[in-house]
Amino acid sequence: MNDTIQFSIRAEQEDEMRQILRLVHQALDEKGYNPISQMVGYILSEDPTYITTHNNARSLIRRIDRDELLQALVKEYLTKKEEA
Repeated sequence: MNDTIQFSIRAEQEDEMRQILRLVHQALDEKGYNPISQMVGYILSEDPTYITTHNNARSLIRRIDRDELLQALVKEYLTKKEEA
């Protein structure tokens, strides 16, 4: 029996996540927050108060499934490391 969960993300979903993350990053930056720190806090805790409501950023980021986001981030990180 295979206990490993396999996730599958389409390229369109990855593009949508990327766009949402860029918009949230921009909104956090505009409000004077450290965007990376705030986004990591949200991803780890799923506490929406890490994300500003400015420019609807909080609602946007909640559209992203955290498991799918983590998979995409790890994949992107490993792909970039292999290219270096």
